[in-house]
Amino acid sequence: MGEQAVTGAGGTPAPERTPDATGEDAAAAAGGAAAADGAAAPGPTSAGMTADGTPAAPTDVSGAGMSADATPPAPAGAPAAPGPRERTSDITAGPGGVMTDEAGVVTGDLTLRTEYADGQVTLRVQYKDADEWYAVTGGRVPLADPAALDAVHTVAVALLNRPEG
Repeated sequence: MGEQAVTGAGGTPAPERTPDATGEDAAAAAGGAAAADGAAAPGPTSAGMTADGTPAAPTDVSGAGMSADATPPAPAGAPAAPGPRERTSDITAGPGGVMTDEAGVVTGDLTLRTEYADGQVTLRVQYKDADEWYAVTGGRVPLADPAALDAVHTVAVALLNRPEG
C-alpha cells in the first residue's frame, strides 16, 4: 500500500487532518456541506443514482431481488401454485464438471433441471438425452416464492454452463 497525495483548493497541499472525534464531519456529510458563512452549500447532498435529481423511489426486493417478473405476489394465506414446477436447459460443463451426489463429477453436454416443490428448489443434471438424473451437490435450498424459480434457474445456468472451458 502506498501513500496518497491529498491536495486542497487550487492544488496546494492540504493540511494534515486528524480523525473527527465529535462527528461534525459525518453530520456535515449527512446534512450537506456548509459554506464558510454557515449557510448550506449548493449542490447534491446524497450519492443517489438518479439522473433527474429526484430521490430514488423505494424498491421491493422480495426474495433478495431475484424475482424478475412483474406479477404481484399472491395474497397472504393464498395457496401456493399446485404441484411441482421445473425449468430445464442444456448446458456444457466446464473442465471441473458438475459434482453430483450419486455419480460424482459429470462432464460434457448435460441437461440442467431446476425443480421447485414443497418450498424447496433442487438442481439436477443428466447427460444429454440420458434417462438418469443426478442431484447437484449443494443444489438444494429453501425458496419461499415459487415465482423466483425462473431467476434461480437463470443463475444456475450462468454458473454451470461453461462451453468455453
